[in-house]
Amino acid sequence: MPLFEQAATFASEHPVSAALICLLALIALALAFLALRVALRASARFYLQVIAPRPIEDILTVVAASIATGVSAQGMWRFSGDVLGLDGPLRLLLFAFIEVAIVTSAVRARRNMRENFSAGIDGIAVWALTCLTAVLSSMDARSLAEAIFRLAAPLVAAWLWERGMAIERHRIRGTGRINWRFTPERVLVRMGIAEVSDRTASEVDAHRRLTRVALAAKKARSLREQGASERKLRVAMARLDRAMDQAVEHTGLAVDPARQEALLQQIAALYNTAKLIDADPRVPWAAETDHQPVPARPALPPALARLVEDEDEDIQLLDTTPQVMDTAQRAALMRAAREYWDRQIAKRIVPRTVDIAQEIGLSLATAREYRALWKLEPQAHALIEALYQEHGIVDTGAFPIIADGDRILTG
Repeated sequence: MPLFEQAATFASEHPVSAALICLLALIALALAFLALRVALRASARFYLQVIAPRPIEDILTVVAASIATGVSAQGMWRFSGDVLGLDGPLRLLLFAFIEVAIVTSAVRARRNMRENFSAGIDGIAVWALTCLTAVLSSMDARSLAEAIFRLAAPLVAAWLWERGMAIERHRIRGTGRINWRFTPERVLVRMGIAEVSDRTASEVDAHRRLTRVALAAKKARSLREQGASERKLRVAMARLDRAMDQAVEHTGLAVDPARQEALLQQIAALYNTAKLIDADPRVPWAAETDHQPVPARPALPPALARLVEDEDEDIQLLDTTPQVMDTAQRAALMRAAREYWDRQIAKRIVPRTVDIAQEIGLSLATAREYRALWKLEPQAHALIEALYQEHGIVDTGAFPIIADGDRILTG
């Protein structure tokens, strides 16, 4: 007999019971509708408050970690039955106690992160319990592949939790990740395969060839000063000549002033290494000396003091023989003279020709040549104009000394 006919027969024979059943069915449908409505509203509220504000990677991290935790719990289910002999409700209650402890520790670690900016001991407990459940679940594996899989699943869950904590840490504390000391980039740079700066290959090659020339020159000079044998000097000079030939051929050293200056700078630095022990650099916390009174110039020797009385253009040089020096010494003296000039200009003093010659050890002709170029610069020219406006002194390169109390230069 069809079901509809059975229902009709039952309703005709038991009308009261059929009516009660229909009433209960309607109430159940109404309750199911209300429950479904409440569940939909709760799901929508949960989505808007919890899921929607979070980025998609956080959601995927939670989903993947939940799946990995489920795989680990399935391994512990088998372990509790096969190894511990648990069965029935007792097995259902006790098989996943480690997974529950892991989730509890993870929640506590996240709360510690939000309150104390650190996962604390609970973060360590997550990794310790994860390793424990991975080992226990893999001990009941039936093959090597299954054992590796059961070892990997909890570790994957812990790693995803750690990455979620890192994102949370960065969001709360505003700090970035740590900088590892051993990275592929650092290893390649250490091996000389990668370049630490953004220089091109031609620039790196040119710097290397110029450095090779400077080192070869230092080696040859050191052997010559030590009185080495003729054979060692010939070998060193041959190496220097070969390095110079390659530098001229591959770097354009003969026609490139910038690289010529770079080579001279390297040679000067290598030749004067011993002077580093006498260097007296200023410490960062030293008091500024710019606001101190400007010291008076030291007294000149009698031979140089006579030059101050005449105009610079009419000075008769004491020694007209030009100084004989190599290129490196000339460059070093020029840099020293320029540093002295800049220091004096910063103190609002225009050095005289004899001042530069006495301070640096240059000839008067060379000092006058440098000064003639540098006094045309805006700052020095402004000081010279102020001397003329306030004291009536015409710059001749040998104007008299201005006492500290009379120095009233305007900006």
